[in-house]
Amino acid sequence: MTQNLEYIRVAECLYRNLKSSTYYVFVKRSGKQIRRSLKTKDRKLAERKLAEFRKQINRVYNSSGEDKNITFSELSDRWLKISNNGHKAKTDERRRTSINQLVAYFGILPIRSISLNQCEDWQIKRGSNISASTFNKERDALVGVLDIGVRDGILLDNPAQNLKRRKLPKNQIIIPNKSQYDQLVKTLIEGGTITKNATDLVELLATSGMRLGEATSIKWIDVDFEKKLFTVTGGVTGTKNNEARTVPLFPAMESLLNRIIQSYDAIESNSRIIKIDNAKKALITACKNAQLPHFTHHCMRHYFVSNAIEKGIDFKTIASWIGHKDGGILVAKTYGHLRDLHSQEMAKLM
Repeated sequence: MTQNLEYIRVAECLYRNLKSSTYYVFVKRSGKQIRRSLKTKDRKLAERKLAEFRKQINRVYNSSGEDKNITFSELSDRWLKISNNGHKAKTDERRRTSINQLVAYFGILPIRSISLNQCEDWQIKRGSNISASTFNKERDALVGVLDIGVRDGILLDNPAQNLKRRKLPKNQIIIPNKSQYDQLVKTLIEGGTITKNATDLVELLATSGMRLGEATSIKWIDVDFEKKLFTVTGGVTGTKNNEARTVPLFPAMESLLNRIIQSYDAIESNSRIIKIDNAKKALITACKNAQLPHFTHHCMRHYFVSNAIEKGIDFKTIASWIGHKDGGILVAKTYGHLRDLHSQEMAKLM
């Protein structure tokens, strides 16, 4: 091998970069020269990493197993079976959708032939036509499949790791103010029996801070009126973080539940409080009739958080109520401006 002026040979296949003092491995396999940084300046550690790397490269280039010529489509099925274990149905469905898109491009290619150029070509052709969120999901699935290839000795390294995730645009949060919320509920109530369940759902979301799936799955047995507590389980699919949480029974929510109880002749403890799965159509119609912005189910969760902030509740407490596990970091990041605006309004009273 011709000596590169940037490197000095210190042992067989082991070189040191003269500028950075970082150790590199230079090897040749199947007529292809491979150079990898060992990411260390320590000679002893470099020698150990070199030994591991040589084992890995021999495993890849000397492989004669049944997986040697496995295609992307075949390996993606294996990745789905591994990654889908224990996840929610929506997550599994989302990953399957990403894989279907990737198979359309990489499907019949042998895993060992997939290069960085091909990954970048996919990024250019596919990435320009999809949202950042969709691109990131498909990119992560691609990385996941090729990681299996590295693990099984089919690939030396994962070329998709070089593809950067795209920055997600910051979604604009639409939060109804008190007047808008009251008008929305009034309009829903005017719908009578047709929109009663929708009205109950909207009010429950706004007075509890629950997500839609949590609110539609909560049962009467989950509410302890004596201890003033309710438990959010998420029902069959569970909560977003797969952990149930116990939350104080807020006065407005308690008042709503008592009104719902009075509207029935009898209540079964194991029955759902809300009888519908969503109020999407009723919300669209009510917002249109009341000439309000297009408020969604999640806007009611935002409304709950904004009310809590205006009452002076700290971010950590709010986070525990709505099921965030980060101690209030996301709440502060998402709603911090509301606290500042409320503080300015309060300052005017001085």
